Amino acid sequence: MTADVLVTGGCGYIGSDLIPRLQRDDAVGEVVVLDSLASGSPRALLGAVDDNLEFRRGDVREYGDVESAMRGVDTVIHLAAITGADSTHDRRAETFAVNYDGTENVLKAAGKLGVETVVFASSCNVYGRATSTDIDETVDPDPINPYAETKLQSETLLADYCAEFGMDGTALRMATNFGYSPGVRFNLVVNYFVFRALTGRTLTVYGDGSNWRPFVHVSDAARAYEHAALHPEAWDELVYNVGSGDGNYRISEIAEIVDEEVGAVDITYLEDEHPGPSYHVNFDRLESTGFEPETTLREGVRDIARRFTDA
Repeated sequence: MTADVLVTGGCGYIGSDLIPRLQRDDAVGEVVVLDSLASGSPRALLGAVDDNLEFRRGDVREYGDVESAMRGVDTVIHLAAITGADSTHDRRAETFAVNYDGTENVLKAAGKLGVETVVFASSCNVYGRATSTDIDETVDPDPINPYAETKLQSETLLADYCAEFGMDGTALRMATNFGYSPGVRFNLVVNYFVFRALTGRTLTVYGDGSNWRPFVHVSDAARAYEHAALHPEAWDELVYNVGSGDGNYRISEIAEIVDEEVGAVDITYLEDEHPGPSYHVNFDRLESTGFEPETTLREGVRDIARRFTDA
């Protein structure tokens, strides 16, 4: 028996890797993509359009768009969101409208239509500036930007709706993504550093570079969403940190790895009165699902560099 799957935000960074994976999976029937194309692009679906793909242009802020796209599906992977955590300080109202209200629309429609499984894209960014290392899912989050606030509050919505309607639901607190996908983003530190290094520009690190971040390749992120959506029995907790223990790096180390893998670059450190999030994350709970990331940060850095430089 196959599952029909709706992916919101399917034309984005992760979605552009996820959609072809779902189409190749024998456990999946029809794939429906709901995307406003405000930040994603149809190019993300190049090579993926076939009789089993349905594209709906719509906005998660509009309940009617969500319910219409969701009719007939068994499983929902909710990726649609305003991303770029730092930028959301200046877009607070819009961020809450898309990320929180949009999530409530998705969950309300899922409950009404009898959807079996909802997988929600959360983020390790909810941990804020943590003083301890090896943070697991039992640690109280401390969001320091509107993006993280909306993700954390949406996890509570997920729990409430799943309890009310008997749905399987889980939130994937994703590590910071890096690497190539058809919808690749360059407002992420690894990808941006690689591009700057290739074009002979200085890598700028704000603060002393001691901030911790966990990183996960975009293809591994997509695989995690696929696994959680199609094997909900293995993902029986409300939240999971998604990444790997050896994927925790200080930002200064990222700059050094790019220097080593791409070529000699200048690295400068600028004082920062408002240091960004810092969180060193534990991924033991993830191991219980049977899922594990495959691509290392160095491999991802080399791959992006190759794609820029190979004719």
